[in-house]
Amino acid sequence: MGELFELVIAGGPVVAILLLCSILATAISLLKSWQLWLMRARPHANAERALHHLRQNERNQAALMLNNSQNPRAQLVKQTIGLLDKTSLTIDEVRNESMRIARVSMAKLTSFLRPLEVIAATAPLLGLLGTVLGMIEAFRAMESAGAQVNPAILSGGIWQALLTTAVGLAVAIPTSIVHSWFERRAEREAAAMQDALDQVFTLEAARRDLGESKKIA
Repeated sequence: MGELFELVIAGGPVVAILLLCSILATAISLLKSWQLWLMRARPHANAERALHHLRQNERNQAALMLNNSQNPRAQLVKQTIGLLDKTSLTIDEVRNESMRIARVSMAKLTSFLRPLEVIAATAPLLGLLGTVLGMIEAFRAMESAGAQVNPAILSGGIWQALLTTAVGLAVAIPTSIVHSWFERRAEREAAAMQDALDQVFTLEAARRDLGESKKIA
């Protein structure tokens, strides 16, 4: 703890801001990890099994597979099946409502990703700002010393200035990696949700066509 305090003193307010950014990025990363863990508390394979039952025209079994599942894909399939069972709604109306539900789920998946992106982008700039300010102070001290310039003063000032750049990069690099990983997970889940939704409507269209054929026969 003492070393951290000395680091903040040496780096000045810029390092303090960067440490706050690091704490914020860590908190957001833990929150997103917990969110993803909750979504996978029930295997997302339930959605695949439910689609398999739908292909066999076993709607009740499909609904049972999706009960209590926290995965957004499974929830989307479950709610879409429930909407399709309402005879008062057309397929287009159900599709619009399902897309709305999917957008809400995706908004939850991508929540808090923008702050991570901002931290990853601004941390190196803050580090560079600290370096420039530190260099200005170092050269001002050298100017004030006049002919009695002590190289230790200049080197110490440069060391403190470069410290902010190192801290900025140390904050930005892992934050950027974590942000990219969460963003990729959200994109994969969005693609899976779209695929599941398309399968549900394709199967429903086939089921209704078969029902119409039987009526005509």
